Amino acid sequence: MRTRTTTRALATTTATLLLLSAALTSPAGAAQPAAPTHRAPGEVVTTTLLDALDALPVTNEHRTGYVRTAFRHWIDADKDGCDTRREVIIAEAIQAPEIGARCALTGGQWYSPYDMVTVTDAASLDVDHMVPLAEAWDSGASSWSAAERQAYANDLDDDRSLIAVTAKSNRSKADKDPADWLPPATNYVCTYITDWTTVKTRWGLTTDPREKDTLQRIAAGCTNENITVELAR
Repeated sequence: MRTRTTTRALATTTATLLLLSAALTSPAGAAQPAAPTHRAPGEVVTTTLLDALDALPVTNEHRTGYVRTAFRHWIDADKDGCDTRREVIIAEAIQAPEIGARCALTGGQWYSPYDMVTVTDAASLDVDHMVPLAEAWDSGASSWSAAERQAYANDLDDDRSLIAVTAKSNRSKADKDPADWLPPATNYVCTYITDWTTVKTRWGLTTDPREKDTLQRIAAGCTNENITVELAR
């Protein structure tokens, strides 16, 4: 079972979409970590938000052949009785639930950063793929093996890959990329596009032109923070 600190679940960034400008990026002339120039699974890369965005390849996406069942989820990888969905919900609780037989969850409390809603019923939560399965398919996963798609859909090794949020906010997002949907909580937008960029970097996914333009435009108003990520492929 992964462990995620509650501060990560509650994390927001002081940079917001409307209030910050590109002047808040790193000082001119300051040395910055380089974007990844090669890929090796298991390699740990440190870069910056802007460099990571620059490094994401741009292609025209297509959804030909996509079916959600191409990504097997939710699995119980460690055979502890709790599948991936429940692992995330348990890890992100700000008040721990009781875990009963067959990983039934009662009690507990959660915070949904997409819409700043506090939840007291685990059944009201969805576990969102930061980069939706359909978007991953469009961005390169259509050529992956079934095992790689399963690993992506159940990625507990990077806390940014999966997030527990209200069902309402997750279903509003659906399979949209940031050009078509952003969290209604504006103080979470910079964190959201940073995590989106990190997941795409981790899995070697591409962007389409509108998506990348949107990400770069928003990132210009965010802190150009360092990103450390272990490459999955």
